[in-house]
Amino acid sequence: MAIQQPEKSYLFINGEQVEAQNRSSFIRQHPQFLSGGTEAQSCSITDATRAADVAAHAFLSWKESPPSERRRLLLKAADELELRKSQFTELMVSETGATASWAEFNVMLGAEHLREAASIVSHIQGEIIPSNVTGNLALAVRQAAGVVLGMAPWNAPVILGVRAVATPLACGNTVILKGSELSPGTHALIIECLAAAGFPAGVVNYLSCAAADAPSVVEHLIKHSAIRRINFTGSTHVGRIIGQTCAKYFKPVVLELGGKAPFIVLEDADLDIATDSAIFGAFANAGQICMSTERMIVVDSVADRFVEKMVSRSGQLSLSETGYVIDQNTVERCNSLIDDALTKGARIVTGGKSASTEMKPTLIDGVTRDMRIWEEESFGPVKSLIRVSNETEAVAVANESAYGLSSAVFSKDINRAWRIAQSLQSGICHINGPTVHDEPQMPFGGTKDSGTGTFGGSAGVNAFTDLRWVTIQTTGRKLPF
Repeated sequence: MAIQQPEKSYLFINGEQVEAQNRSSFIRQHPQFLSGGTEAQSCSITDATRAADVAAHAFLSWKESPPSERRRLLLKAADELELRKSQFTELMVSETGATASWAEFNVMLGAEHLREAASIVSHIQGEIIPSNVTGNLALAVRQAAGVVLGMAPWNAPVILGVRAVATPLACGNTVILKGSELSPGTHALIIECLAAAGFPAGVVNYLSCAAADAPSVVEHLIKHSAIRRINFTGSTHVGRIIGQTCAKYFKPVVLELGGKAPFIVLEDADLDIATDSAIFGAFANAGQICMSTERMIVVDSVADRFVEKMVSRSGQLSLSETGYVIDQNTVERCNSLIDDALTKGARIVTGGKSASTEMKPTLIDGVTRDMRIWEEESFGPVKSLIRVSNETEAVAVANESAYGLSSAVFSKDINRAWRIAQSLQSGICHINGPTVHDEPQMPFGGTKDSGTGTFGGSAGVNAFTDLRWVTIQTTGRKLPF
């Protein structure tokens, strides 16, 4: 890759691209080649306060905007996203080491998220509730909450950056997107698309900051009186801090966090379909997806054949299909998990350790409870294979994890697979399909350490609106005194 200079990105506050108040910036470059990338602004508390204040002011008029106007702008933003597909692709590859195909998929699904949000603007519904008071018309009404702070990660930056703001905007909220320090230019470009679509000044705002500044900036935003909803997608470690901070200030929050997705293969599974799904679910974007297949839980009678197929297929994968991991910290974490497993009796059947962010798809067979990889999320292309004796043990092992985001079950007996799916402790389960799957209209969220709350469809509307009880007394009413 040719050496390239970083592009420059800006904060976006009150309809304008601006530099940080203190003129502070940071650079994010390609994880392997240390070139290209973005020189981004590192906002100050003053910048954060201004963004919240202008979003609060813009909310007063935006919440009254007709559904047709919100729909028009969201649809226009989707078009703007697609018009910039090549720019998004270049930025994502440059900042995160992603493949071009993953970047293009991000743009496609990001546009779908905006179009899905546009479709719900006239379906934000309440209800009439029979009252015990004569002549009393009682209504349950959903209304925009206020300013929504969305925090998106780097691994699917367009999809998750758009998701953080699309439904809140559709519901009549104003938004602040706080971008990841690992993909600041990509996240800034989302806001450029929204601005180009014609959203009024102050309705959409963007902040970026260096990692060291993030804790103080984020807490300041959460406690700001105008911020009424928070959503965060990222690691469970940081999500726990966000959740505790939101509790401190009594702010509702949607948290979509880490995962340790189980992938159950029963003795009657179609092993070719299971293998293809495991390869995609485990190694897409170098295994750096919250839904990534982490644990292949396979019944003994078919385990050897499944491993043979996995070794054959994973050996055919190229770097252009999987991409680089995000940084050397990921390399060190994955190498450490491999060392620990090997020391305790596991064996590598394909792949292995790496000295750089160019990591090979790796599968460790014979994983047991005393190994760190049994419970720790690799968030990289290092995955475990756990052999079990039967269906009962498979479900028990799957549910043993502290995480509960995505899962999958493979069996030709759909009734059997359905029964198992109902037993799995995860927010998402796919029968005979990969753990990595996303559609904007679907309820997306996890259980246990994978988070709280739900994105998508009507669940997303509920998350980003207030449910209010409003009454109209249509006749005279006799009161106690």
